[in-house]
Amino acid sequence: MDPYKLRLYITLADCRHFGRAATQCHVSPSTISRNLKQLEEELGTVLMERDNRSVALTPEGERFLQLARETLQQWETFQDSLHQSRHKLKGQLSIYCSVTASYSFLYDLLAEFRVNHPGIAIKLHTGDPAQAIERVTSGQEDIAIAARPDKLPANVEFKPIAQSPLVFIAPKNRDLMPSALRDRKSWPQWPMIISEEGLARERFNLWCRNQNLTPDIYAEVKGNEAIVSMVSLGFGVGLVPRIVLENSPLRDRVALLPDQPDMGPFETGICVLQKRLKSPIVAALWQQVP
Repeated sequence: MDPYKLRLYITLADCRHFGRAATQCHVSPSTISRNLKQLEEELGTVLMERDNRSVALTPEGERFLQLARETLQQWETFQDSLHQSRHKLKGQLSIYCSVTASYSFLYDLLAEFRVNHPGIAIKLHTGDPAQAIERVTSGQEDIAIAARPDKLPANVEFKPIAQSPLVFIAPKNRDLMPSALRDRKSWPQWPMIISEEGLARERFNLWCRNQNLTPDIYAEVKGNEAIVSMVSLGFGVGLVPRIVLENSPLRDRVALLPDQPDMGPFETGICVLQKRLKSPIVAALWQQVP
């Protein structure tokens, strides 16, 4: 299959919008639409249901998306090997991480790599850290900076970079919180602001079960940085990795709570699909991490 067509299809599947996909691919929306129609004609099936506002993948479209990602990765791996045989790597490497990870780890990870491999373009995406490993296993990213889950998928390799405990934080100015909340006997009874999903949420749920605690959950948030913001405004108690707190511009407006429970290690590292290590470009970055 034509790698160009696959890239257009993958972008449309990720964006679920013809205009945004066209902008990302630097083509017209009609080109994206025409490419989709050609693929559907070649395959003899409908890949996407669409109207003027939205795009939704059919079951066949989901299956083809996975095939398209795998095919494109194999093609890029083959191209990478050709460039390697010429003693100079060229190509593109996609990395996913949280905003905190982008300024906590990314510089150290890429500084030497960029000097050694100037021909490799870095495509960086930032977002919810809870999505990091899923984006790698789905083929959306080559490498992600992620928290190691308690159960790592069998097809994923992980290299640790740093460890950071999970900590409970509260607003430094307790007057921001309603007096009825401040009068509660212990801080675990205060409203909680926690991650919607991911390792921190799993550890929080386990801690609540062990403590026989029914938490008062004020908000479930995507992204640790937003938790620090909400806590600083007095909405409740938050649970974040300590490294997020240390790098937050709002760290002086929150405080660690007393009697911190041991929530288990929060290990951050880089992860990659095992089969992607066949790519010389992916392997080059992987091997650079001790």
